[in-house]
Amino acid sequence: MAGRSPHRLYHRHLLHLLRSITRNPNPNPNVSSSLLSLRYLSNTPPPTQPGSGGGAYFPPPTLPLHPPTFRSSLNEAEVAKFAAIADTWWDFEGPFKPLHAMNPTRVSFIRSTVCRHFRKDPNCARPFEGLKIIDVGCGGGILSEPLARMGATVTGIDAVEKNIKIAQIHADLDPLTSSIDYSCTTAEQLVTENKKFDVVIASEVIEHVADPSEFCKSLASLTVPSGATVISTINRSVRSYAAAIVAAEYLLSWLPKGTHEWSKFLTPEELVMILQRASISVQEMAGMVYNPLTGEWSLSDDTSINFIALGTKEDKGELTDVPQ
Repeated sequence: MAGRSPHRLYHRHLLHLLRSITRNPNPNPNVSSSLLSLRYLSNTPPPTQPGSGGGAYFPPPTLPLHPPTFRSSLNEAEVAKFAAIADTWWDFEGPFKPLHAMNPTRVSFIRSTVCRHFRKDPNCARPFEGLKIIDVGCGGGILSEPLARMGATVTGIDAVEKNIKIAQIHADLDPLTSSIDYSCTTAEQLVTENKKFDVVIASEVIEHVADPSEFCKSLASLTVPSGATVISTINRSVRSYAAAIVAAEYLLSWLPKGTHEWSKFLTPEELVMILQRASISVQEMAGMVYNPLTGEWSLSDDTSINFIALGTKEDKGELTDVPQ
């Protein structure tokens, strides 16, 4: 495509995408988070016990092992909310401007903590080489792309089909990110497919799910034993209500009104407890603080508003469901 800049090519593709979305505005109807079903069927007659004169022999029953059963944590109202603004993911002055501004800070935390956990050099160009990472609730790929540029094999999933389409178009503009495997699905669905990753990331997602405990169980099941799970979210505090809702949504209009619901925020202590129940032990945590004078974010000990945590998966095998 000589003579055409990547930006012009991107906008041409994006325009085509938006037209197709306008014609079919609904999220993917095939995406669902059905529970695993337990079935015990046998059409084989009972075996005959040797030396018993042909009588039927019923050996002691053995219980089959089953993967964990998860309730869906998908919140349909939240899915619809983000589908409505999906075409603005890469508008740096649009509704996702705060995420673009925050992104270097959360990438910095992920880079340093993941390298520390896997004993990799954080100063090399591609420190995540050899790691399989999944970005759960990837949106338009704002976080997935820098992970891929650092050498990781990245999977990005989101329940909003528009998000996935836009993420793929944008990733295809750069050879370093075109390898990202984007899919419109959920964490729960991937658990049923027995998918595993070295690092599982859910950034700014858990405050939008219907059931944080079930969501964290799914994240844990996607994490390999001794792997890492990273979650960033907003604290449920007076300061977060003032900053993330009153200021960001109503005074400064950084986000559409109603983007967040304060009662769904988790405190750091609550997140640690929920993760512990899912066999994830939090090892590192940091606050992410916004400086209104510089317009920049930085890592801090102050977790009163935004915070990010890395936990490690206990290496004790998967839990199984046993029929009652």
